[in-house]
Amino acid sequence: MCFARILTAAIILVFFCTPASAQPFTKDVDRIAPYKNYKFRVRWDAEYVPGIFKVSPLHRKTQVIRGRKGGEPSVDNVSPGTTNYEPTVLVRGRTHDKSFEQWANKVHNVGAEFGKEQSLEDYRKPITIEVMNEAGQVALRFNAFRCWPSEYMPISELNARAPETLVEKLVLQCEGFQRDYNVTEPDPPSFTKPDSEE
Repeated sequence: MCFARILTAAIILVFFCTPASAQPFTKDVDRIAPYKNYKFRVRWDAEYVPGIFKVSPLHRKTQVIRGRKGGEPSVDNVSPGTTNYEPTVLVRGRTHDKSFEQWANKVHNVGAEFGKEQSLEDYRKPITIEVMNEAGQVALRFNAFRCWPSEYMPISELNARAPETLVEKLVLQCEGFQRDYNVTEPDPPSFTKPDSEE
């Protein structure tokens, strides 16, 4: 009986405390489906990088620091510590575009002469990841800061018995990412094809 009253009170509280205007989309108000994961672009050095078909999740994790004093209850106090950002992995089909290889070589220049093993001036750079809606409009933009390539795979496995697309992979370390708040929900486009005749 007591449990039923508590449950009823909780339901009423949630109902009345939820803002009436809360909805997932503010411009395309009839939309209920989240954005898809298959329309995106990656950019660095003010240019879009061609051919990328897979980007790993953006992920950060903050260390949990536990502590307690001897006279306190037998429960740990928890507080945030340092935050780590997981590497971002970019994968694309192998072509003759040099952008992956050129950046990776700035970190480790094979066969370099003395004093030119690493390009210290520009081995770090920001990257931008744009997520688009089904119409191709930019819906979300994320900027990752102070990135540098820690792994580079110029070609994937070669196997005559299992033909697949040859891929190239770049693993980027970064020191933070943030959503670009200047990019807002786009206006939903509407058109008629072919144009109606008058």
